Amino acid sequence: MLTSKVAKRYAQGLLDFTNESGQTATVFSEMKDVVKLMSESKELNRFFLTPYIDTKKKIEVANEIFKGLSVSSQNLIRLVIKQGRENQLKNIAQEYINKVEDINGVQRITLTLATELSRDNINQILRSTHLVNVNSNFDLKVNINSDILGGYILRVGDQQVDASVKTKLNQVKKDFQLN
Repeated sequence: MLTSKVAKRYAQGLLDFTNESGQTATVFSEMKDVVKLMSESKELNRFFLTPYIDTKKKIEVANEIFKGLSVSSQNLIRLVIKQGRENQLKNIAQEYINKVEDINGVQRITLTLATELSRDNINQILRSTHLVNVNSNFDLKVNINSDILGGYILRVGDQQVDASVKTKLNQVKKDFQLN
């Protein structure tokens, strides 16, 4: 997923601030809550994206929804809304999480499968590649996409292993067309 420059800049500013103030762990946890809430609530996203609702009303609602968060997190959310960037709130929170995980050496892994697999099979896939350090911390996200027909697509950071049946069939098709 591509992250906007806006999200990266806000996240870096927040990270710099929380590192200086010693609030990184607290805000990290809260940004996970923000991402979860924004992912699960279509109504909240629609509300924030509605252009005819004024900024003051959006800030009032955000203050109520996020009242349990630290002052730093609340201030970030208010700033984002005041600047008209509320459509980037989820991305900013996710980018902050990614930056903190990078500092802590956590690998982000996405595994796309055609069907559900057992935990043992998933672990076997992870151990079969040099991209994953199974002895270190990693954050695994498993996606199910029947369009790949079988096999898997493993993405670790900016590297990818595509062992899907769909890709192999497309390669065979391409080879036949060339010959």
